[in-house]
Amino acid sequence: MLQSAVPELAHAQTRPVHWVATAAAVAGVVAFSALVQPGPATAAQAAAGTHGGSAPAAAAPPGTAGVAFPLECGPVEPVVARKASGDLDGDGRPETVAVVHCDAPMGTPPDGVYVLTRSADGGRPRVVATLVEPGQRFTVTDFAVRARAVSATLLGYSADDVPSCCPDVKTPARWRWNGRAFVRSTPAGAHSV
Repeated sequence: MLQSAVPELAHAQTRPVHWVATAAAVAGVVAFSALVQPGPATAAQAAAGTHGGSAPAAAAPPGTAGVAFPLECGPVEPVVARKASGDLDGDGRPETVAVVHCDAPMGTPPDGVYVLTRSADGGRPRVVATLVEPGQRFTVTDFAVRARAVSATLLGYSADDVPSCCPDVKTPARWRWNGRAFVRSTPAGAHSV
């Protein structure tokens, strides 16, 4: 007969008192962890362009629902075709840039490009800048918000008699906040179609 090389240990025998002690210890750990919890996680990264201090808590970008866009659409409603968000002015709160046109049943209605913000107390979103006026007759493509700038490609017309279906001018554009206003630039290599 073979004998075990390890003698039987008294504490290896399970008894009801062992289970009760284990359950009590687990309950104590769970109760203690419920009382002692870490604070909420925050990004402690300083916002670009700020002067010292920590960045404010992340805020949700303004939405476009219910915003009164400065766009005359007559009997049809304005439609937000595209939108993107980012902190354009370096204050730690995101702005939303919306490409909006009238919901015309036919044709290609011109786009307007608007910057939306909200007050620090989380008030209602509002338009604070117009980057492209619908009266300029541009259609906006390749739209993005990155690195505190708005970029887009503007499709337009070289003359009033060019049909709306067929824009013949293609211009890349970029807008950046300079502390007072959004300044538009045209990247090198801009060309017409």
